[in-house]
Amino acid sequence: MNNIRRFLLIIFSISLAFQLMANQSADSIPEINKTQVYKFDIKREIGPAVWRQTKDALQEAVEWNADIILIHMNTYGGTVIHADSIRTAILNSKIPVYVFIDNNAASAGALISIACDSIYMRTGANIGAATVVNQTGAAMPDKYQSYMRSTMRATAESHGKDTLIQKGDTIYKWRRDPLIAEAMVDPRTYIENVIDTGKVLTFTPAEAIKNGYCEGIANSVEEVLAKAGIKEYTIKKYEPTGIEKMIDFMINPILQGILIMIIIGGIYFELQTPGIGFPILASAIAAVLYFSPLYLEGMAENWEILLFVAGVILLALEIFVIPGFGVAGISGIILIITGLALSLVDNVAFDFEPRHIRALLGAIMLVVFSMLASILGSIYASKRLFATNSFLGHLALGTIEKSEDGYVSVDMKGKSLIGKTGTVLSVLRPSGKVFIENQIYDAKSEDGFIDKDTLIEVIRFESGQVYVIKKEDDELN
Repeated sequence: MNNIRRFLLIIFSISLAFQLMANQSADSIPEINKTQVYKFDIKREIGPAVWRQTKDALQEAVEWNADIILIHMNTYGGTVIHADSIRTAILNSKIPVYVFIDNNAASAGALISIACDSIYMRTGANIGAATVVNQTGAAMPDKYQSYMRSTMRATAESHGKDTLIQKGDTIYKWRRDPLIAEAMVDPRTYIENVIDTGKVLTFTPAEAIKNGYCEGIANSVEEVLAKAGIKEYTIKKYEPTGIEKMIDFMINPILQGILIMIIIGGIYFELQTPGIGFPILASAIAAVLYFSPLYLEGMAENWEILLFVAGVILLALEIFVIPGFGVAGISGIILIITGLALSLVDNVAFDFEPRHIRALLGAIMLVVFSMLASILGSIYASKRLFATNSFLGHLALGTIEKSEDGYVSVDMKGKSLIGKTGTVLSVLRPSGKVFIENQIYDAKSEDGFIDKDTLIEVIRFESGQVYVIKKEDDELN
């Protein structure tokens, strides 16, 4: 009986193995014959995020052994530097790159589209208008336009020439006329039957087809592939990584404002309750969450983050080391605001051109408003959270120490110092430290600035504060 069971088990196992192999072969045969199309979207302003995602998509397409890369585009443009990087990556791609313009390929989008091997457009779409402008829409100086004109021409020329045979004579014609690409930037360019001077060129789908800047009109990705002669295909779509999604979420202006409030609020609470540690920890975590996505996005530069760190250090020195509140404290606040604001603006080093002014002012307003809201909120919260009837009330002292019961709010030893003399231990401006009868006291000058090692006299003692004046004609050597 056991031998029969073993025999049946072997037969069953062999049959199952052959079945799995047959199924696997059946599934793989059609895939081998299908064209592998890798698709990713450019449907936002061209900038650091799009450039980063394009690099990832092109690399993933290579690893997947894609036959065609298809860009699904709908953009009004963006920064020239990132558009040029994407253009270069497309031109260097060994895999053919197609673009499907779904409504708009303006400015930087036009440059990227022209770099692609084939262009398809939806009915009602447009391509062109690649003049370099600032954030107000005004054209930038000609040095920027000159660079863009050259880049557009070179991109069009990269697709080579078509050969036409006409009555025995060989005629060469650019597949994509470089002069047309230039006309999308420069309103001074004139092309007969295409564009007059004084106008920046933008093509409709029909006009683009007529002038060699579009291979066909399609209203869906499926139609694009059909017009390209691809019948059997497998599409793999680019999916942003978890980090990409997190960055997009973290750079939301509302969340950035909240993080600024936590940063400032944490510093405020730490100063009010030294030694707790939690507020400053929350502030540090918020600072990391604030700067990290901006740094990965290419907006926050190293020096901008260092400005913020230097500001925090100066503010800490002013509070814990240097008496009073002077240059270090004010400088620290300015550096903190500057570091937070500049990190929100896409700039390179100290290259602040007119197009950055509006964005910079908006960033400063966001930072200042968030800081004020944080300080006011912290003051209110500190009163509410530690009230005796709140859930944190047990952390606060609820007993009232009345003066009639013998309690005083300050050490009255300072009363005995009135009339006594001493020396300035740290510069009084007007607050600082003094040395009287082998003891160090906090003091405030009634005469304004008093330098170190100057002889002083105590004239009064109020609210736990020693008030001094400079001893006449008796400065120490």
